[in-house]
Amino acid sequence: METIAPFRITVCGIEELVGHNEAGVSHVLSILDPEWPVPDAFGTFGEHRRLELRFHDVIEDTERTNGPQESHVAQLLGFGRDLLAEPAPAAHLLVHCHAGISRSTAAMALILAQALPQRDAEAILAEVLRIREKAWPNLHIVELGDAMLGRGGTLVAAAHRVYRRQLDRRPWLAEEMTRMGRAREVMAGQEAR
Repeated sequence: METIAPFRITVCGIEELVGHNEAGVSHVLSILDPEWPVPDAFGTFGEHRRLELRFHDVIEDTERTNGPQESHVAQLLGFGRDLLAEPAPAAHLLVHCHAGISRSTAAMALILAQALPQRDAEAILAEVLRIREKAWPNLHIVELGDAMLGRGGTLVAAAHRVYRRQLDRRPWLAEEMTRMGRAREVMAGQEAR
């Protein structure tokens, strides 16, 4: 399937970074837990622009976690605008978080939605799933970005349908995500049409 993205995109987890060090990445969006060290793999990457954001993969803050904030989403959208200024053949975005499933796929969805304002939310999230089949976008990141991009809740609704698809394919995710404090995403997926 042909991509709708105006630039190349790679999404991965920390353990996969070394496999992309010669991919010609021009931009890296690195999303890490606050206490996590910078991955050694970046020392083997060629020249690139990099934005490092630090917050936990949660959808609600707790006493022990700091989730995504508006300032984080504003920074990643600014980074996406910088990427669009790169000549198309050379532009290659690598987005990573710890597992390459939640924070990174939500960030990728927002960067694509910003780059492709004429595309509907379903097409954006379908592209996210095409690039990263196991995507489970962090709902709070999507909610913040949907509001900032003026998408009227369409990205949020499309994320709910991604959860539904993932729950249909992997029913055990409901228990796992609920245990991780992500019950709101599970309920949204179960109710999605």
